[in-house]
Amino acid sequence: MPVFLSRRKLMAWGVALAACAPLVHAQTPAALEGGPLTLVVGYAAGGSTDRIARLIAERLTPKLGIQVSVENRPGEGGRLAAREVKRAPAGQNVLMLGNPAVMVVAPLVFKDAGYDPDKDFVPVSQVSSYDFALAVGNKLQLDRAMFLVGRLWAHPEEAVFGVPATGSLPHFFGLMVGDALSVQPEIKGYGGSAPLSADLSGGSLPIAIDTLDSLYPQHVAGKIRILATSGKKRASFAPNVPTFREAGMKIDADGWNTFFAPSTMAPAKVQVLSNAIRDVMKDPGLQKAADALYITSVVSNAAETAQMLKNYRQQWEPVVRRSGFHP
Repeated sequence: MPVFLSRRKLMAWGVALAACAPLVHAQTPAALEGGPLTLVVGYAAGGSTDRIARLIAERLTPKLGIQVSVENRPGEGGRLAAREVKRAPAGQNVLMLGNPAVMVVAPLVFKDAGYDPDKDFVPVSQVSSYDFALAVGNKLQLDRAMFLVGRLWAHPEEAVFGVPATGSLPHFFGLMVGDALSVQPEIKGYGGSAPLSADLSGGSLPIAIDTLDSLYPQHVAGKIRILATSGKKRASFAPNVPTFREAGMKIDADGWNTFFAPSTMAPAKVQVLSNAIRDVMKDPGLQKAADALYITSVVSNAAETAQMLKNYRQQWEPVVRRSGFHP
């Protein structure tokens, strides 16, 4: 028997459903007026920066109640993306996922990078960190960092460190390692991590420094050996690899991925985005997914991120300046 509802009951149901809607879909904060949110990555799809951005984007969409997408704008080592985000209209919802190469090194080594990290951007939230690693090819038959130190002291001419590119963070970390070991390394730049790993595993390059996530798969496969990592503690995905400090060397350093907003973005919007990203980074599912990609996730707010950047520059700027490197 059909059931007929009165006009009054239908209206009541409509009001009830409308009241429940926010429980199903997140309400968009008023501060986020301006359309969808774009997360700009200055590198091609598939890299570690791109991967962490996509993990975050898929969780921010329901959190903010707006569409969040990743846009890859590769070019000039990330500087192209920085210049484009700098010029974004004040009302546009856009963030850049930047790293030290773009926000610390480039402004120091280029006469005009096309942007000023302090004037053109504001930090929103650090989302990941990554360690550097010192690795050797199997030809050296070394399984401890101090054995390598002794060899380089005896044969300083062998202190040739391969890095993915000159001017990269591994390049300058290699100089830090040289200072810690009291040797003057020759830095040999490659055209990326892939050819560097190929030469290291193939035996034509004895020593390499790169990010831990880039070298670790070859280490697991037994093709190379990582002797030490740069973190203050061992990486969760590489618990059997000691840190430099554990190996007897007083050195630690890391890299990071941090979201930056153009300085024209309203402070209220920056705060909303910072809080949302921080909450997303607390998600155990995201942390597990990041760990599987050899990415160390970080939970941080805008103030903590600003302090991290200040400390980071104090550590790295002297190293970069002393190197005298200019492209």
